[in-house]
Amino acid sequence: MKHLILLVFSVCLLSCGGSKTVRDSKKVIKGEWTLNSISYSEAGTYNTTLFNDESKTCFEGSTWQFIPNNNTGLYTINNLDCTMGERYFVFTIQEIDETTGLYDFLLKPTNKKGKSETNQGFRLRLSALSDTNMQWQQTVMVDNKPFTINMNFTK
Repeated sequence: MKHLILLVFSVCLLSCGGSKTVRDSKKVIKGEWTLNSISYSEAGTYNTTLFNDESKTCFEGSTWQFIPNNNTGLYTINNLDCTMGERYFVFTIQEIDETTGLYDFLLKPTNKKGKSETNQGFRLRLSALSDTNMQWQQTVMVDNKPFTINMNFTK
């Protein structure tokens, strides 16, 4: 009976922690990144506002810092034609592919103390991650069709 209880307890502990794939990805994502370019799945000119904050032009060149041990971070808008400064966020990882280690995550804007005024988040797909490059994809519906925004980062 003791062995059964110990086994159940061990399984519970292991299931609560993230997988090795997610832990390794967190090590890679940690640090400072630059959002170099944003592209779309469809050709054309679009007026997009990302994360209910600023336009594509304002986000290009922004710097992002990820602190995975507490799932927080901040990004800084550097474009003089935009509302410059730091914005804070929390992110939650949801693994989707054990073999690649790529996953969906939820990014939720917050204040400096980690509190969200609206409790609204944005679901993103981590579509590529290496030591020096990262790509996010956000899919939204436009005219009842999926439309993907690709965000390309370098470290």
